[in-house]
Amino acid sequence: MGNFRFYRRLNLFPGLSVNISKSGPSLTIGVRGAHLTFGPRGVVRTIGIPGTGIYYTSRTGRHSGFHTAHVETPVNPQSKMIADRVITMVLMLMGALLVLGIGIAIGTIVRSHY
Repeated sequence: MGNFRFYRRLNLFPGLSVNISKSGPSLTIGVRGAHLTFGPRGVVRTIGIPGTGIYYTSRTGRHSGFHTAHVETPVNPQSKMIADRVITMVLMLMGALLVLGIGIAIGTIVRSHY
């Protein structure tokens, strides 16, 4: 028997979208190649090279289900913590630049009308 799946992404602004699925809503912030997703199962950080299929994903928070397809190689907790912090800082910087760019664009549009 098959599984019923549902997924819908609503783009609010460039770099900001709401994802709706059977497991609940989530919020994604970032651009192609680097984004953060905040959802019911925790935070997912993804960074990669667009168009290549090469990416790195780290998760924090609650996980559900058993993963029997593969066994992950143990990672030093300190190395994972450092990598997670670097990825978070890069994504937050990108988000700040995105907000700044939107603010500048809005300011330019408003100024040109007056």
